[in-house]
Amino acid sequence: MIGPYVGRVEQSIRTQPPGPRRRPPNGAAGAAVPGPGRAPETAGAPAAPAAAPAARLRPVAGPPAAARPATPRLRLRLPLPGRSETPLYGRRRTGRPTRLTAIGTGVAAVLATLAVAGLDRLLFDGLGWLFGLGYLVVCFQLAVRVRYVDLLAAPISGPIAFALALLLLGPVTSSGVTAQVVALATGLALRAGWLFSGTGLAALIVLARFVAQRRIQRSR
Repeated sequence: MIGPYVGRVEQSIRTQPPGPRRRPPNGAAGAAVPGPGRAPETAGAPAAPAAAPAARLRPVAGPPAAARPATPRLRLRLPLPGRSETPLYGRRRTGRPTRLTAIGTGVAAVLATLAVAGLDRLLFDGLGWLFGLGYLVVCFQLAVRVRYVDLLAAPISGPIAFALALLLLGPVTSSGVTAQVVALATGLALRAGWLFSGTGLAALIVLARFVAQRRIQRSR
């Protein structure tokens, strides 16, 4: 009974065209010969499942794109000339003038006034109109650039610097403390117009800044 049956199976396998082999009838799975292009199967072992289509495969690594946190992008900004917010030496330029403290106002007043007085004496051998005009410019700059909390430093530093310039670079007829005091008093009296003009200009600018700042604070 088994011999003719096996012979029929072998004959059907030999006459079958190339390609996937048809499964033999029940009971003869062990006698089946694997076709070309397929790995040999052991007797009684279940067939391997077919590979899933590539379109149905889903990535399993990581959360979905919607749940991933957005990575911040770094933007490099190149410094361009003419921009008011260009960083310079670690600070940001805002276009406003540099503010002076009380000490800075006094130092700037003395140095600037002495420089103008020295230039006037070098060019004209005395303290004349160039010294007076320079003192006006110095008082204006001090009043404009001083901080709001140090507004009183501008009209005070100007006269001190003016008197110090007269004491150091003014003409002296004789030596001694008395002669220095007399020369200083004479110089202040002769140049009182420049002294009061510069001091008054600084006081007016400081008063205007104070009133404007108070109005701004009240409007807020």
